[in-house]
Amino acid sequence: MAQTYRLDIITPERQFYSGMVEELVVDSPRGKMGVLAGHVPMVAAVSIGTIDIRDSEGRRLQCFTSDGFMEIRPGEVVVMAQTVEWPEEIDERRATEARVKAEEHLRQKHSIHEYQIASASLARAMARLRVRRSVNID
Repeated sequence: MAQTYRLDIITPERQFYSGMVEELVVDSPRGKMGVLAGHVPMVAAVSIGTIDIRDSEGRRLQCFTSDGFMEIRPGEVVVMAQTVEWPEEIDERRATEARVKAEEHLRQKHSIHEYQIASASLARAMARLRVRRSVNID
């Protein structure tokens, strides 16, 4: 049996996940970052994308996350993000509409600030669609 640690994922609205896990993989500004039991303590940024969890029973779970950060401490990890959603919570039609709207904004000539906002909106929409479609939910 692999070593486990406590994982808590928190948003401003709710305690999204709390339980013992074997592994956590998050998107970070430098790419995917994995956390196993015994990881060195640190604080790291979490980027728009996915959180992949292997729980203490070996099940694999995946969810969408907006940006945030995580704190890795001995025996526990806390992830704090603005939004985290399970695949079944994602409205595929709404995410597709957001993707189309963001792509249109990117095609238009806007300020750098508006471009960055549209880029972040597109990244969120694409990540939601990736998570939603990866589980093949009707």
